[in-house]
Amino acid sequence: MLAALTQVPVSVSPVRRLPQLVAGLWLYGTSMALQIRATLGLDPWDVLHEGLTKRTGLSFGTITVLVGALVLLCWIPLRQRPGVGTVANVFLIGVAVDVTLALLPTPSDLVVRIVFLVAGIVLNGLAAAVYIGARLGPGPRDGLTTGFCARTGTSLRLVRTVVELAVLAGGWLLGGTIGVGTVLYALAIGPLTQAFLPLVTWVGARPAA
Repeated sequence: MLAALTQVPVSVSPVRRLPQLVAGLWLYGTSMALQIRATLGLDPWDVLHEGLTKRTGLSFGTITVLVGALVLLCWIPLRQRPGVGTVANVFLIGVAVDVTLALLPTPSDLVVRIVFLVAGIVLNGLAAAVYIGARLGPGPRDGLTTGFCARTGTSLRLVRTVVELAVLAGGWLLGGTIGVGTVLYALAIGPLTQAFLPLVTWVGARPAA
């Protein structure tokens, strides 16, 4: 499955793959908004985004876009090549999260908040699988991790752990929300994404029988 996720030029099956990319990224932003409204803890990058939102007064989506663009600049010394999906990731998720936040109220009932949290995490795993499965380029944050591993030979697990702990600590110091949702996300997102990937990954045209 990992070999099947290599980036494929956008000119190959664009009618099939571009709508999948857009749907996955939009759903990703929607799932982020659900977790934000749950107010029970966010994933490490969103803890940072929320902290920066509180400090700057900019919208959550705007901060998401700006951080994504800054991370993308870090690809230059790593000699990573962004794809169409990488660039779309920077902008579309930010728009989606702001639109959803504008439409979605913050519930006061704990049961509803738990439903929002669980739905947000499950949909986040599905959304990640959908946009990754389009094979149009990794997100800026994922590409940063894999690019650093490729250039240094450091293990992916170590680099990802260090990056996410640093992001989480920075976000917490800025006032981002850490809670049970942060732990649940960390435990569930990998298995969820892996479970959904075989169902949504574009594998190319199959030969005729």
